[in-house]
Amino acid sequence: MTWSAASPEMSISAPTIRPTVTGPAACHDGPQPNCPPLFLGDWVCVLFIHYEVDAEVLQREVPFELDLWNGRALVSLVAFTMRRLRPGFGGWLGEILFKPISTTRFLNVRAYVRHQNEPGIYFIAEFLSNRLCVPLGPLTFGLPYQAGKLSYRQDGETGVIEGRVRGARDQRRLSFQATPPSPAEFQLCRPGSLDAFLLERYTAFTRCGNRRRLFRIRHQPWAQTRIGIGVQDDGLLTTTGKWASGARLAGANFSPGVRDVRMGRPRRIHKPETRRRLTVFFED
Repeated sequence: MTWSAASPEMSISAPTIRPTVTGPAACHDGPQPNCPPLFLGDWVCVLFIHYEVDAEVLQREVPFELDLWNGRALVSLVAFTMRRLRPGFGGWLGEILFKPISTTRFLNVRAYVRHQNEPGIYFIAEFLSNRLCVPLGPLTFGLPYQAGKLSYRQDGETGVIEGRVRGARDQRRLSFQATPPSPAEFQLCRPGSLDAFLLERYTAFTRCGNRRRLFRIRHQPWAQTRIGIGVQDDGLLTTTGKWASGARLAGANFSPGVRDVRMGRPRRIHKPETRRRLTVFFED
């Protein structure tokens, strides 16, 4: 399955492609958390792979209202490397204590949702290369972390990105190859565009058991480009839900990444209280 941008480790210490960023509001941040960040980190070499899926099937598996693009339901895979994960407090000492979990490769599987008119994302599944990080997700944010074997690599000359992901206890896998345009010119997403709909999301909604939560992030807008994508094996997606049956590859975006991402503290989402109707009797 291939889509063209024209219509063993992510062994990249820095983006091989030298970005030329164009577009307005280059220094505009996303929505700010209401309190100091719980964690900070760098998201490096970020590849977004988008699928169009059956909205009814997806809605049955997502506990929040879907946010549709012109009536279309979309799911995105986000492959990237987290670097310098550190607490939002404690300074250099906190960063030293976080060294064992500071670098992790991720594959996020996310749907687009809304809650009380706020757009956001919902994580269907998340695969991580660092097993030490796995308990952190459910405990802090209610995220569906699971261990996996993730290998990402970018060719230093052509910029071609290859990735393979497999669950820790399952032989099904995801394998892909992404080809950037030449030359690659990175732009900010145009407001109101499909790129902005897919990338510029700053709230995550989660559910762990019966507990629903949200958390917000803050970072610079995505400097991105559309990129050609070929998916050789998507068997891993069938382990994340029935939505994957009949999913159609819809496109891909690539970004060199964002630095100093601020991850806000999780907040419990309470069910709205049932309003009771009170009747008062007056006696003459």
